[in-house]
Amino acid sequence: MNIWEVTLAFVVVVLMLVSLLSNVLVLICFLYSADIRKQVPGLFILNLTLCNLLMTVSSMPLTLAGIIYERQPGGDEVCHVVGFLETFLTTNSMLSMAALSIDRWIAVVFPLSYHSKMRYRDAALILSYTWLHSVSFPIVAASLSWVGFHHLYASCTLYNKRPEERTQFVIFTGVFHTLSFLLSLIVLCFTYLKVLKVARFHCKRIDVITMQTLVLLVDIHPSVRERCLEEQKRRRQRATKKISTFIGTFILCFAPYVITRLIELSSVVPISSHWGIISKCLAYSKVVSDPFVYSLLRHQYKKTWKDIINRILKRSSINSSALASEPPNRNILQLNE
Repeated sequence: MNIWEVTLAFVVVVLMLVSLLSNVLVLICFLYSADIRKQVPGLFILNLTLCNLLMTVSSMPLTLAGIIYERQPGGDEVCHVVGFLETFLTTNSMLSMAALSIDRWIAVVFPLSYHSKMRYRDAALILSYTWLHSVSFPIVAASLSWVGFHHLYASCTLYNKRPEERTQFVIFTGVFHTLSFLLSLIVLCFTYLKVLKVARFHCKRIDVITMQTLVLLVDIHPSVRERCLEEQKRRRQRATKKISTFIGTFILCFAPYVITRLIELSSVVPISSHWGIISKCLAYSKVVSDPFVYSLLRHQYKKTWKDIINRILKRSSINSSALASEPPNRNILQLNE
């Protein structure tokens, strides 16, 4: 292994560890908090988290082994199963992000009718569609033997070894990325830009009220006036930063890999194996960023983790105080039992 391969292997190991830890934390929060489970977006986040965990324990370890050994890890059956899962989980996670954006769009643009338009039944129907949509492509690919180990990405993924089926594979790959990556990106851009438009409208209304209040309060201290103006500026930037993060991480992580796959099919531009693995690592980095972008950095999840930590610390302190209050002979007897 050269220095490039060692570096890429190290990156995959870091991505695996961070992804496993962060997604498990999201899952613990979901199981612990009844408030999170009651909310409709919690179903989409749960589905996204499970997809990320399965991707972490199935596809990423085989990619790591492919980088280290520079050949297909395991047998063909294992590689076919992992390639099937990778195609399914990637598509499912993309559509789950699109579903989350639709939920936010309805909540912000139609707040009064949100509970009637987005119920658990509606969320279940959306999830059913994402599963049917996601599983259809790997089923077709597996039935046509278009799943295998691809040396360019050092992973088990969509791959055609028969030159006579190149045209059919090109059409299939184009349709697959159009109905997964491109469709999800269009939904994300449409819904979040609508949300941003509403957020800016409300910010303008609040800014007008704030300025009118500052004009009326003639005797207000300059420092208070300055803090109000700074908060006004932060309020305008907050929604833009969040929406830029949602759309930006999606494009930054998935676009290089999708574009590389499409360029590879044209056979016009030669692609370096190092770049192929880097684009694959960028796609894996979405599995790492999702828990922070959609869950762990939100106030509700922070509060849940504080409650969990406080409960653990309180229980340990109660146990330690109870042990300290017990007579010495009882402790000795317990040790002798």
